Amino acid sequence: MYDFSIIGGGIIGLSTGMALAKRFPNSKMVVIEKENELAHHQTGHNSGVIHSGIYYKPGSLKAQFARKGNKAMVHFCEEHGIPYEICGKVIVAAEEKELPIMEELYERGLQNGLDVKKIGSEELKEIEPHVKGIGAIRVPSCGIVDYQSVSAAFARLIQESGGDIRLGVKVENIIENMDHVTIETNQGTIQTRFLINCAGLHSDRMAKMAGMKTGMKIVPFRGEYYELVPEKRYLVNHLIYPVPNPDFPFLGVHFTRMMNGEVHAGPNAVLAFKREGYTKKDINFKDLLEILAYPGFWKMAMPNMREGMKEMVRSFSKQAFLRSLQRLIPELTEKDIVPAQAGVRAQAIMQDGSIVDDFAIFSGKRSLHVCNAPSPAATASIPIGESIAQQIVERFQYQKTLVYKKNQSERTIRHKSSM
Repeated sequence: MYDFSIIGGGIIGLSTGMALAKRFPNSKMVVIEKENELAHHQTGHNSGVIHSGIYYKPGSLKAQFARKGNKAMVHFCEEHGIPYEICGKVIVAAEEKELPIMEELYERGLQNGLDVKKIGSEELKEIEPHVKGIGAIRVPSCGIVDYQSVSAAFARLIQESGGDIRLGVKVENIIENMDHVTIETNQGTIQTRFLINCAGLHSDRMAKMAGMKTGMKIVPFRGEYYELVPEKRYLVNHLIYPVPNPDFPFLGVHFTRMMNGEVHAGPNAVLAFKREGYTKKDINFKDLLEILAYPGFWKMAMPNMREGMKEMVRSFSKQAFLRSLQRLIPELTEKDIVPAQAGVRAQAIMQDGSIVDDFAIFSGKRSLHVCNAPSPAATASIPIGESIAQQIVERFQYQKTLVYKKNQSERTIRHKSSM
């Protein structure tokens, strides 16, 4: 029997495994992943940004973990020889009406303890000569890294600590008891004392198998990108973001430098017709019908239909996508951008249609379920894993107390019966 079994070989599952190996060095642990390689889905299609945490509500898990994760990720990369770059970010106000929102975002950055600076159009021109804007926020702590390389290092540390990593293992059922969890898979049954669900796009399904009622469902949104042709990469020096729409903070196309030298532009956000639907042709009717039958999806979608249609237009029209990019870099032309790899965001939506804005972790009898961990989860992966390990430490201490009290009670009963 394993002490810990982790479902999901993405960056969150692997970070959790690494943290557990540190906290419980003599434990028996396994990470199971349904694909034949690690970090295949959200981690492998990540933009590679080391976020600062400026966007997130002060005091939220996202704000706390992004700030801690930024420093932890840089330290980990330096310690393990993983290439990274702290290139900084500018958040640009293209129009006068965006200045009040930019001011609020700047204040939020200060509340989150970040080193941020407001700059005018002239200073913006100095650092980003091709960007058009009337003002910006400069965020020096943002950077870039290859999160698949980070995940590989996490996996190596798990294996060096004696942990198992099993690929091609698909979970088919979960039976949670008071003293152990049974995981039925396509490769046999796994018995474990504690289960951690880090299944990303399928995390809600794993939680449901375990008997959890989370009140939310994962709805996949595909983020489509273009990239700048090589001879136009000089147009971007930093990470360049627009001032976000406060009603849709995860929308808004931006420019991202990558560790391999590429510059990606995007994403838009359109409903994916498959949990792992990276192209328009990817359709899974079970996934699609599940979304369409979910009342929470329609309660979210109907009031936001106008914004959704804009995203759909950008999905099918390169010209429309280009116009969004030209708000920041006007000299871009259609021949300067070519399609790039898309990603899928696992967004949890409540039954009332509200979008789950923070990381969400649910607790079962002998399990923890990470059921909402979109961006900046990769940046925050180390503190997320450490937090999960700490919760398990507290849980085990609590259970030990219960066992001690139970044993004391049984001894007292036996003592009285012998009198």
